Amino acid sequence: MDPPPLSGEDGSGPGSKRTLKRYLVKALHRLQKGPGYTYRELLVWYCDNTNTHGPKRIIREGPKKKFTWFILTLLFASLVVWQWGILINAYLSYNVTASLAIGFKSMTFPAVSICSASPFKYSLVKNRLKDLDRLIHVALERLLSPGPQNGTEAPPANASQKLNMKLWRQIPLVLIAESPGGDPVVTDLLGDGSGPLPTNCPAIAAEEPTCKLAIKLCRQNGTECEYRNFTSAVQAVSEWYVLQSTSILSRMSMREKMSAGYQAKDIILACLYGAQPCNVRTPPRLYHPDHGNCYIFNWGMEEKPLLSSNPGAEFGLKLILDINQTDYLPFLTSTAGARLMLHDQKSFPFLKDEGIFAMAGTETSIGVMVDELQRLEYPYNDCTVNGSDIGIENLYENYWALQKEMKSCGNCTLEEAAERSAAKSQLRTTYSIQACLRSCFQQQMVDTCHCGHSTFPLPEGDKYCNNKDYPDWAHCYSTLRGSLTHRQFCIESCKETCNNTQYKMTISMADWPSEASEDWIFRILSYERNKSETITLNKSGIIKLNIYFQEYNYRTILEAATTTMVWLLSNLGGQFGFWMGGSVLCLIEFGEIIIDFLWITILNLIGWCKGLRQRRGKAPPTAPPTVAQRVEAHTNRAFREDEAAARYLQAETACEPGTPPPNYDSLRVSTLGMGELDSDGEASLSDHKMA
Repeated sequence: MDPPPLSGEDGSGPGSKRTLKRYLVKALHRLQKGPGYTYRELLVWYCDNTNTHGPKRIIREGPKKKFTWFILTLLFASLVVWQWGILINAYLSYNVTASLAIGFKSMTFPAVSICSASPFKYSLVKNRLKDLDRLIHVALERLLSPGPQNGTEAPPANASQKLNMKLWRQIPLVLIAESPGGDPVVTDLLGDGSGPLPTNCPAIAAEEPTCKLAIKLCRQNGTECEYRNFTSAVQAVSEWYVLQSTSILSRMSMREKMSAGYQAKDIILACLYGAQPCNVRTPPRLYHPDHGNCYIFNWGMEEKPLLSSNPGAEFGLKLILDINQTDYLPFLTSTAGARLMLHDQKSFPFLKDEGIFAMAGTETSIGVMVDELQRLEYPYNDCTVNGSDIGIENLYENYWALQKEMKSCGNCTLEEAAERSAAKSQLRTTYSIQACLRSCFQQQMVDTCHCGHSTFPLPEGDKYCNNKDYPDWAHCYSTLRGSLTHRQFCIESCKETCNNTQYKMTISMADWPSEASEDWIFRILSYERNKSETITLNKSGIIKLNIYFQEYNYRTILEAATTTMVWLLSNLGGQFGFWMGGSVLCLIEFGEIIIDFLWITILNLIGWCKGLRQRRGKAPPTAPPTVAQRVEAHTNRAFREDEAAARYLQAETACEPGTPPPNYDSLRVSTLGMGELDSDGEASLSDHKMA
């Protein structure tokens, strides 16, 4: 059995405390004493003991060589500092080099988003837009009718139907008549709903129109207005209809919007990936604010992404679609076709920015090549990994999860669905710069106009804009959209992703089906959809898509830092060793002498301050007592000198022992006779002269 440790053996006894105390006392004395030498002695010691070449020659050689070596040492030290500055500046510039690598392996097939060009079926939203459609029909009749210069008047606006003039006056269309010598004349296109066009403004169909069609946007109850001019009446009518329909359709709930769009069974007729059929009834559905219901294949939200091991059309995705353009919104959608986009898994598809159209009546083949870009993070690039360092809320992150919760929970409110969707992180979409820019604009829209635009996801607790609740929203939206300041703020706030996958597409098209085969193809597809022998399809609505990898390889563009810390240290050491013959130990020696210099300076400053404080606290000097005062104090007991002299005399007597002055009788004053005085005075005077 081991004996118990003695006190202090474990480092916690009184012995260890005494040792620590002695060490601290010695350290304090060492700090108080300082280095113990002057600046000159320190420099001489450094030059004599350093391992750097040059300083030793300065103190060991003769006067001429000392001067020569001093100049050389100073010159080469300056060169080292200059080269170090260049190297450090190159390192802090954070330059990168790009390298290209080509790989061959099984690749993840991209996600494919497919939408119809029309966000809604016209037959399902026609009742909501009936007042707006009446207004636009009458407005077009008045624009295209002959003017009064032909001897006829334009038909009255309310000749055959009642118009909703309140809806018209919220965002009216106006005619601006321009004359070379006068001010422009602004006239409401419908006015009070009756009457001809102004006499100075012929119809748009005239050979030389003198009027321009514009949209009148007002705020503050119509007291402040501006006009948006267009070079063509087609653009003006389309933009006006978009603004008015946005206000009307924004009052629809998410469920109503999804129900009014194209369903999967309506738009997707056949689907095949490689040699395996895919389920055309239950692909992930996403309500897109711009294109309505979109269907995404291989999105990776609820299933594993599909892999592709071979290039070519036989191993890709093949789809047959029916866009049914006869049910398009006539004034909202003027383009017929399918909108599609290739993107990464779990990323939100921004088809309006990055999508392409597939034309009806064609077979469109899309060959895909993959480029992977891997950027370095800050400080080499101003990019973000997942958007967590961006100060703007990503409104698209939970957008699809919210729609899925609203579909599954039945009668739950929007707030309840938002709370339930926020807890499902696996259903969130990833960050992208398009999501950041659009979220930034929507946030500015809410802050400036106090409502959100219906083509963007809505922040929690806010509402979409409409003419009834927010009558100034159109003017505010138009101003904000044209503001360069707000746009620049969003551009500076958002960042690109550091890792990005780009899909480069090679597109080719051909008529499909051919005239010889369209009969049997349409007959089979119609029967498979409706179980009817009647052909319900036609070439104006059918589309065939082939999406595949064009080559069995992928390219990766990698960024690497041009200058690293290893590069910097190697070059710094190389320059120092080449010009001065030094090493890291020489730098430590130089750092040591700098510390000693600073310590000597600090001690000198402390001593100077301490002496200055003592001189200020010392009493001012007083005049010492005179000889007469000292004699009088010794012989006359009743004499009282001033207190200052007494203190001085007392201090002097206490510090330096002395003897009293001699008791000379000649110093005393006495009364003498006149004769005696003269005799003594003469005798004294004569004696003095003789002496």
